[in-house]
Amino acid sequence: MGDRYQRTGAHLPSRLLPTEPAFWRSPVRGIRFTAVLGVVLLAGITLLFVTGLLSYAAYNPDLTAVNDKTPEKGWLGFYLFAWPTGPHWLYRLTQGVHVTLGITLVPVLLAKLWSVVPKLFTLPSARSAGHALERLSLLLLVGGALFEFVTGLLNIQLEYLFPGSFYPLHFYGAWVFFAAFLAHTCLKLPQALRALRQGVLSAEKDVLASPDPAAPTVSRRGALAVVGAGSLLLLLTSAGRSFDGGLRRTALLTPRGGAEPAPGPNGFQVNGTAAKVGITPTVTDERWRLTVAGPAREIRLSREELLTMAQHSAALPIACVEGWSTSDQWWRGVRLRDLAALAGFPEGPPGVLVESLQRSGPFRTVGLRDNQVRDARSLLALSVNGEDLSPDHGYPARVIVPAAPGVMNTKWVSRLTFGEL
Repeated sequence: MGDRYQRTGAHLPSRLLPTEPAFWRSPVRGIRFTAVLGVVLLAGITLLFVTGLLSYAAYNPDLTAVNDKTPEKGWLGFYLFAWPTGPHWLYRLTQGVHVTLGITLVPVLLAKLWSVVPKLFTLPSARSAGHALERLSLLLLVGGALFEFVTGLLNIQLEYLFPGSFYPLHFYGAWVFFAAFLAHTCLKLPQALRALRQGVLSAEKDVLASPDPAAPTVSRRGALAVVGAGSLLLLLTSAGRSFDGGLRRTALLTPRGGAEPAPGPNGFQVNGTAAKVGITPTVTDERWRLTVAGPAREIRLSREELLTMAQHSAALPIACVEGWSTSDQWWRGVRLRDLAALAGFPEGPPGVLVESLQRSGPFRTVGLRDNQVRDARSLLALSVNGEDLSPDHGYPARVIVPAAPGVMNTKWVSRLTFGEL
């Protein structure tokens, strides 16, 4: 699909500029080729945007004073709602789709940008006010797409090379990109659908086709097949990180794939180890106490005292913003709503502020809404799969809530403060 210029006629110029249509000689470019890629991106990016907004809502279920990493978002948070606790695999599904789809669309996006790159060099840059707006939307579209995909891929790979926090950068960037994407779709979708309906276009009608194409090395169908094969390869080498067992070993391109964790009841994925955040046995030994607080009372409970309370079990996964997740694990511990009752809320427990022993990380303190506290499956877990929690999984106690992002399932819990958040 290259554009190397080859000439044999001495009467023709030896050098052309990118602003001249004849500079671009690939016979693959054309309206139908671009239209097929555009329709795929239209469906894929729309789903990508929707699942991204759902991820944001799961992180910030209208608790602006606690979990919000974008306090200046204003009306961009118009849709926030109380993130549900059912089905319990909800976040595992939405975020798994978001990340896996983003990876899979990379070849399609690159092929689409390649197919229209000659238009970026077209002169004059603006023939009219309408054309100027179209070019501006194209600039925001291309820049926004590259920014969102690059920052998303870096976050998946745990490479935080971008300036500032990923959370607000990706959130605000998504809105800029999608606004340009929507404008571009409104302008170009009728043309794309018309091109798909009309079949092969003549060179005079195909404004993306080269006026002097080089000898073909691959057909347009072959080029689309290459793009599709690339997307399929990325899908097969990344999707497995959302599953346990043999499928995880196929996720060769992601940090949480390619190998299984150590065997045993605690042998499932973790994001941050105890050692990484400074949790040592000296801070989790028998002197550890959980503080349970409400407006009028505060009590401190040892692990042994928590074990004497009514114990309940729940089968729940861990799902991370990076897209990886585990299968359902069997957690056992004290219901959050029972701890709310100890804090003075026997009926209708409110939200809770959860604090961890860890002293680093962006989610050392998180808020959970009242619907999350009320759910019978929301636990202060003391064991998993029939064994005490390991240090890496949050010993001596951790929160586990159905359908919540992994960072909301706080490990090494030190304090629960119930009340209005």
